[in-house]
Amino acid sequence: MADRRLLLVFAHPDDETVFAAGVSSRYSEAGVRVGLCTATLGDRGKRGQPPICEPGELGRVRQAELVEAARIIGVSMLRVFGYPDRGLVSASVDLIRAQLVEAVRALRPQVVITFDPNGTNLHPDHVAVSRFTSEAVAAAADARWLPDLGAVHRVSRLLWTVPVRPWVLLRQGDPALAPGVDFVVDVAKWSERKIKALRAHRTQHMALDRIFLRQPDLPRLLSVEVFRQAWGPALPARPVQDLFGGIAIERP
Repeated sequence: MADRRLLLVFAHPDDETVFAAGVSSRYSEAGVRVGLCTATLGDRGKRGQPPICEPGELGRVRQAELVEAARIIGVSMLRVFGYPDRGLVSASVDLIRAQLVEAVRALRPQVVITFDPNGTNLHPDHVAVSRFTSEAVAAAADARWLPDLGAVHRVSRLLWTVPVRPWVLLRQGDPALAPGVDFVVDVAKWSERKIKALRAHRTQHMALDRIFLRQPDLPRLLSVEVFRQAWGPALPARPVQDLFGGIAIERP
């Protein structure tokens, strides 16, 4: 597992925990190096009830929450880009490409996870980060792009969040039978880490309590994480249980 590397690319602090805290915890504990790129500070989000901070302090507070959550789930490389919340669609294409290409070439992941093209819930920042990630992963493998940002690297597999929100999907029955679910990863053993990471995002407790922490079926919601393959090696069957399944790992 020490030769395996995983990169998460999301829009806001807490996205990484909601969608991928389980796989990050599972694989980092096994020796996989996990990286995370977060595009915005979520500075237009909620401040908690009662408010934890003043409006002008929210970006700084949410970044600190992100750092703590990333530590809990085993992230060893963190990049925070700091784009305006709900303004990611207007980001400089050249700048965010360079930031993401740098991260890909630095970590050299076999697997990258980001939002699906609809952003799970059509949030404009989610949609934008999906588009930017796909473009940057392709650029990172092309020596003509940004040669000063390190040796080229070809990602083996790009994964998306699934078309239906995971907590909804898991209440509909067996996720393995749902279209768009190509990976179902057992992360039940790491559910306490996910709970701790959710609680680290203190400013967002109202939404996270509603989605996860106050739900009677919380163990079910934390038992697996699900993803869709955007591209990568052909899958012998669906779903696959290992994010690195079918990938030839090159050893140094």
